[in-house]
Amino acid sequence: MEVALLYFVILALAFFFLIVRPQRRRVTTHRAFVSALELGDEVVTTGGIFGVIRALDGDRVSLEIAPATVVTVARAAIAQPAYPAEPAEPAEPAEPDAEAERGDDEGSGD
Repeated sequence: MEVALLYFVILALAFFFLIVRPQRRRVTTHRAFVSALELGDEVVTTGGIFGVIRALDGDRVSLEIAPATVVTVARAAIAQPAYPAEPAEPAEPAEPDAEAERGDDEGSGD
């Protein structure tokens, strides 16, 4: 009986750490993103429509999807920025390329 209880506890902890916790983090991140929306932001809706925010009115967002075409969507329907943040700079290689160094030495003619 104690072993079955132990398995249940382990299963419950695994469920929490693998499913509940990451989902809470995603929801928190999305809420922060939606609350920080500003005029002129380029975004994508949950339906996949790209547009530029032209007006914010409480829970409504006016989204320009083409010149002179504005649709109104729920603020929660904004899924993500249209262009994600710039990726971090790639790390410099630890060692210089050996072939490039040999090529410089061979080509010098000395």
